[in-house]
Amino acid sequence: MGKDISKVSFTKRDFSAFSKQLDQQLIYLKQALEQPNFGDEPLKIGAELELYLVDDLGNPSLSNQPLLTDIDDPQFQPELNQYNIELNLNAYPIKGKPFSRLRAEILEKSTNLERIAAKHNVNIVPVGILPTLRSEHLTVNNMTDLSRYHCLADHLYQQRGEPFRININGEEPLSESFSGICAEGANTSFQVHLMTKFADFNNVFNAAQLTTPLVTAIAGNSSILLGHKLWDETRIALFKQSLDIRSNDPFTWQTPTRVNFGQGWLRKSVWELFAEAVAVYPPILADICANNRHMEHSNPKQKLQPLHELCLHMGTIWPWNRPVYDHHGNGHMRIEFRSIPAGPTSIDMVANAAFAIGLATGLADNIDDYLAVIPFNFAEDNFYRAAQEGLQAKIHWPLKHKFHPTKVPIIEVISKMLPIAKKGLYKIGIDKEEADYFLSIIEQRLAERVTGAVWQKQTLKVFEKQLSKDLACQKLVLNYIKQCRSCQPVATWEKVWQ
Repeated sequence: MGKDISKVSFTKRDFSAFSKQLDQQLIYLKQALEQPNFGDEPLKIGAELELYLVDDLGNPSLSNQPLLTDIDDPQFQPELNQYNIELNLNAYPIKGKPFSRLRAEILEKSTNLERIAAKHNVNIVPVGILPTLRSEHLTVNNMTDLSRYHCLADHLYQQRGEPFRININGEEPLSESFSGICAEGANTSFQVHLMTKFADFNNVFNAAQLTTPLVTAIAGNSSILLGHKLWDETRIALFKQSLDIRSNDPFTWQTPTRVNFGQGWLRKSVWELFAEAVAVYPPILADICANNRHMEHSNPKQKLQPLHELCLHMGTIWPWNRPVYDHHGNGHMRIEFRSIPAGPTSIDMVANAAFAIGLATGLADNIDDYLAVIPFNFAEDNFYRAAQEGLQAKIHWPLKHKFHPTKVPIIEVISKMLPIAKKGLYKIGIDKEEADYFLSIIEQRLAERVTGAVWQKQTLKVFEKQLSKDLACQKLVLNYIKQCRSCQPVATWEKVWQ
């Protein structure tokens, strides 16, 4: 939903025409994927980073539009809520030191943004959920005033027909209702894009799905929402519930939520994921590109088409690992890792990306052995356990016997899989020194048993002994900003609870 749309309201005729386009583009995509040179492009890694904007007291600052005007950099874009901003990073060739280049760009761009923001008394905070958020920050009054956001919000709410209900368990359970989708904007992430050889896509995608729980546990940085200590990755629950437009009737069959882990292992072709999205989810937006009105006459043997409607439809479905079609050159499919939170620091985020990519590529060659003994619903359960309990989670994994998955501590699985992640990075051409360095950040976090989520929860508990909840959250955010600006890994941050 980062692209502008030409209309903000749609008729039944619009939706009918849009659905016809989706059907035609599915046929076209299937033919395009069968072309012998599809995906014959240099492999790259890229990312998008969503950030919070806060005032000098650590509270949300409704300032993305003036900052965007002042910074005048097209790599920065608005987000759903006015207190968020997105940085679209460049894509870098996989071979060599792409993670160092990503981190250098994050530091350069964020330093420039912080310089501009300081003039507005605004601070930049990379964090999965801002601890100082209050219910009044999650209303339509704080939405960025762009037509695509208002259109999406209106259509989702129309299909929902009643307020969105948020129920999240945890140390301090939370139950809230919101009349719009702005609660979704509370989630900020570091979305990593990985191109693979097209012949390897299925195996890498399945491996990414299987190992996402490991990344989620070690990367957790979203443990406090509206002052409540909840899941280590509360984003996972909040995102799913804040965009759930299904009926509350427990006695009727319903489609899966639009925010989901997936419906099963990828079988023969990535095309299945696009076909499934069209078959299962009705369109929310029906914006038709004028250049795409005659798709039935397009030939994928010639210049590839952008498939505007199909890509728009995929952008209104939010799996935690999403296939992304790109029509440039010979075209390619890439994997968008969507579950990694923003923060705590650039080095932590890039280390998370390296771990995720290393696991997906390192396990790809042997993925069939794992899929044979780990049903998809086991992997899905692993994901939610990791999001909820972080490094304390136990997951289904064939750790003690390769044919018999049992519930085992996730920290033991992560420890065993680190060498496989390192092998995966070596395999795709990452310099040994680069791979070893960024995975050492993961090893250090595992050894200290400290993630951003753990640091936030434990620090807040100390501050709450002397301060009210609101003031404790405020002090937590200001301390977080100070530590974040050190650019040191979260495992080395001051631990006030020790």
